[in-house]
Amino acid sequence: MNLIKSSLALLLSSTLIPVHADDLNDAQALLSKTNQASAQSQKRVDVSAEKALTLEAEIEQLQEEVSNLKIYRDHLVSLVASQDQELSSLNQQIDQIAQTRQGVVPLMYHMLEGLKVLVANDKPIRKAQREERIAKLDSMMTRADVADAEKFRRILEAYQIEIDYGTKLGVYQGKINLGGNEAVEADILYLGRLSLVARSFSGDTFWSWSQQQQAWQQVGSEQKSELDKAFAMANKQIAPSMLTLPVSLTAAEGK
Repeated sequence: MNLIKSSLALLLSSTLIPVHADDLNDAQALLSKTNQASAQSQKRVDVSAEKALTLEAEIEQLQEEVSNLKIYRDHLVSLVASQDQELSSLNQQIDQIAQTRQGVVPLMYHMLEGLKVLVANDKPIRKAQREERIAKLDSMMTRADVADAEKFRRILEAYQIEIDYGTKLGVYQGKINLGGNEAVEADILYLGRLSLVARSFSGDTFWSWSQQQQAWQQVGSEQKSELDKAFAMANKQIAPSMLTLPVSLTAAEGK
């Protein structure tokens, strides 16, 4: 009987040992899987946290960009408003320029006519040169490639030259008409519009322009010394000094 019991106990013992071993293996496997799952979950958490931080940084950057864009938008709005005001001002100026141009163009033609009358009735100081200048101004007025401002400048320049003729002492070479077809090459001296005198190239004959007679008249030899002095002064050969010259004025001009 005892032998049977011993055998039965031994049999049970040999049967239970494999059962506990299997449970232990299962438990270890489950623990390993749990650890792996936990590690993977932690990795996912870490990745998610990193992504969250990245997104947070991106959100902050986007918020800053949005703020900068708002500031820039406000700047553009102000700039456009300023440009609108400037455009309105420019349009007004353009209208004013158009009106001014409508007045300037007739003024330039009137000024040209004034130059023509002046040269036609004035003493024959560089007359050919002055007439040529006026002809060029006349031609310029109808040229589209010359701005109105430039046309006006040149006309004013011509007036300044005419003013200089009336205030300066000068000398030049040219032809004088002594009546009929007789023309003589001579040195011509002018002192403003007070005196206009010519001297032959030989230096022994002088003429004075008579505005009253509209003709050249011969000057007596007794004035030769004073006239030679005037020509020397005009040519800057001697220092300026008092001069005695024939006056080329009409009675009305002399008043």
